[in-house]
Amino acid sequence: MTSERTGNSAPFVPVTDTPQLEELFRLSESQPVILFKHSTTCPISAAAYQQMQNLEDDVSLIVVQTARAVSREVEERTAIRHESPQAIILRDGRAVWHASHWKITADEVERAVREHASK
Repeated sequence: MTSERTGNSAPFVPVTDTPQLEELFRLSESQPVILFKHSTTCPISAAAYQQMQNLEDDVSLIVVQTARAVSREVEERTAIRHESPQAIILRDGRAVWHASHWKITADEVERAVREHASK
């Protein structure tokens, strides 16, 4: 997976297929994994994207318009109803935290990552 980093912002790692998603669920066995479902046509999602850019951790980016199958798979595997924008933290192969719309802030995501980092 390739990442895209600008300045001090978090690298966004595009997730475009289900094998990549499976790899992230495996990675969550050893560390928190941040998933971000983003709509390129939604102004609320654009604001959430800006918040996610402030993170230091990698952000696995699912663009819902181009990765619908991945987005559906996240919903099926986590039992969290799809919303966009949506941030989900995976740990130990399951969702341990999520937020959507205006509740997605860099501070809240960082707090949740710290909370689940040592578990």
